[in-house]
Amino acid sequence: MPEISFFYGIVVTMFFNEHNPPHFHVKYGEYKALITIKDGIITGTLPGRGCL
Repeated sequence: MPEISFFYGIVVTMFFNEHNPPHFHVKYGEYKALITIKDGIITGTLPGRGCL
């Protein structure tokens, strides 16, 4: 999956035409999440802001 951003150990990846709804994937250590453009986190978890 192509990386579109990498910062503070957070990797953001996205395929151009994967499946609906439009979304991207985020990985941070052992955390993983699928995030839609419209609604936010759909599956997975990410630590709170104070943990980064």
